[in-house]
Amino acid sequence: MILGAAIDTPDPAATARELGWGAVQLHLSDPQTWKGPATEYPGGFEGLGAALADASVQLFVHSPFVLNVASTNNRIRIPSRQLLQKTLDAAAKAGAKGVVVHGGHVLKDEDPEIGFENWFKAVDGLKITTPILIENTAGGAGAMARTLERIAALWEHISRSDNAEHVGFCLDTCHAHAAGLELATVAGEIESITGRIDLVHANDSRDPFGSHRDRHANLGQGECDPAGLVEAVVQAGAPAIVETPGGPEAQAKDVEWLEARMSSCPQH
Repeated sequence: MILGAAIDTPDPAATARELGWGAVQLHLSDPQTWKGPATEYPGGFEGLGAALADASVQLFVHSPFVLNVASTNNRIRIPSRQLLQKTLDAAAKAGAKGVVVHGGHVLKDEDPEIGFENWFKAVDGLKITTPILIENTAGGAGAMARTLERIAALWEHISRSDNAEHVGFCLDTCHAHAAGLELATVAGEIESITGRIDLVHANDSRDPFGSHRDRHANLGQGECDPAGLVEAVVQAGAPAIVETPGGPEAQAKDVEWLEARMSSCPQH
């Protein structure tokens, strides 16, 4: 199993090599803004990709948090598509395995069908140079990817696009827990809908089951059922990234926590 963490260090390849990780997740721009991808890494995105490849480290990219391709607001939806395209192109230059995108939402009083259709239009109109990995979310009445029913409806719409084969899924354990989905079974339930899980965000939660709050905790220190969290990672059978607090030192302990429990899991 390939394990790693979401990091922000000057030399992610060196960090991953030092800690023995097989994958890292990076932002290629400020995730809280609409600024396009940029890097000061020697050789640009190609140089970053080459360094990670030399270290045998897989790269996953997380798109900016401001993106919402499901939105009914043209001033959000259209720039979201444009920034997502730029992120996909930069990620491809760096040799990324996928670009994680939050499922997005419509407003609570709006018809979710509009959001599903907007996702179809986005997927159908993008040049998908690196796989898009749609991530489940923790809360929001208008969320596109919080419940299994919404994820099924989203996938039904996306499957109409010729680009559907380039869209995968990222399972976040904190988000699933917060959304009221049982961790012990959620990976199998999602895979039965989407046909694939390409990445796991292995995160504990600071809040109770079904809270709809997205606040990550270090593994074994939150409210997630530890056995269920491990079961979700094992069942998914995909690379797992921890997005936990404390920087690389604390995240290394989380990766060790996960490795120790996975090794004793019967399915591993």
